Amino acid sequence: MGEIIRRSEAIRRGVTPSEIRRFVRIGTWTRLSPGIYVPAASYERSDDRTRHAYRARAASANAVKESALSHVSAAVLHGLETWQLPLDAVHLTRNRTGGATTSTARVLHSSRFGEDEVVEIGGVRVLNVARTVVDLAATVPFEHAVVVGDHALRNGLVTAEELCVALERMGRHPGRARATRAVCFMNDRSDSVGESRSRVLMVREQLPIPRTQVDVFDATGKWLARVDFLLPEHGVIGEFDGRVKYRRDGLASTDAEDVVFREKLREDALRRAGWVVVRWTWADLQTPGEVAGRIREAIDLAARSAEPTGEWVVRKLAR
Repeated sequence: MGEIIRRSEAIRRGVTPSEIRRFVRIGTWTRLSPGIYVPAASYERSDDRTRHAYRARAASANAVKESALSHVSAAVLHGLETWQLPLDAVHLTRNRTGGATTSTARVLHSSRFGEDEVVEIGGVRVLNVARTVVDLAATVPFEHAVVVGDHALRNGLVTAEELCVALERMGRHPGRARATRAVCFMNDRSDSVGESRSRVLMVREQLPIPRTQVDVFDATGKWLARVDFLLPEHGVIGEFDGRVKYRRDGLASTDAEDVVFREKLREDALRRAGWVVVRWTWADLQTPGEVAGRIREAIDLAARSAEPTGEWVVRKLAR
């Protein structure tokens, strides 16, 4: 990301006010907020997240001292996943209990926070990751909040304990109950947005809650695969998006044709061990009822199987 240009700094370096106006007029600089600019070429070639980060830094530069970037703006600056969260408006939180305002370009929240909840990123005040995840969990849909929190936990940007502390510090916040529900469901074992969304789907569709990213063995103790979702009591394995996990250290590096072949061998081994395997893709998540139907069919099929998978595998995995 290119540097934000402050009008005062540009003038100190010898650029005149008329030159600044001309740079904006001819499209050399893009004006982000009063007295704050960015090279137009840098802004135009940026993606939505980077453009939001530019606008967030500009808004912070003109914000009152006791405020900090928060919610989705803080998530962007922390590098958190922001799946389907609107990036039009910059979010700031002012350290007081009243005076929240909203416009198309800026949402100013009013909420108390401690200075220990503030970090500095590139010279900008930003609420820390724990506070950001909890703030989002209190204000955005459950599925979106889980995606953000899973990503933060998976990448070691926050701990479950830190999220619990942030929840406690919310006090009587009107969104505390909804934030608590989302935080309690977050999981550091979801490897992707799709896996996080799949877990939410299972909750909404009243399916059994699966174990995630589990190593599966055969009857001799031989490791077979690490699977996305495991329903050990039901003898069912769920895989999102056909992810190929042959080795404990990650994906096999090989040609696409070989990948497909090895994946077939992997799945065959799981089926021989008595498991029923069900798969779904990113597109399938748009029709959650169909995915839920496949999983229920797999549970029914496993129940009719003669293989005594259930209790034996639970004991095996617990060893």
